[in-house]
Amino acid sequence: MEERRKHPRTEINQPGYVCSGGSVMSCVVRNISAEGAAIDVENPAFVPECFRLVIANEPSDVRECRIAWIQKNRIGLTFVDET
Repeated sequence: MEERRKHPRTEINQPGYVCSGGSVMSCVVRNISAEGAAIDVENPAFVPECFRLVIANEPSDVRECRIAWIQKNRIGLTFVDET
């Protein structure tokens, strides 16, 4: 399969949180790059289109995200600039 990403992703497999509108859902951050990430969640239907991603071991590193794709329980994310 042809690689279409501009930036290589790093496998991290770290616990994280999907945060939106006062609600928090746990997830596993499978990989991350400068432009996005892939997460696994129990039920993708409950993940909003835009949210904040927090990696558990780096709670000061909060990323604004938008869903790029969903395949089963894995969600591809694009990081959104906060301008």
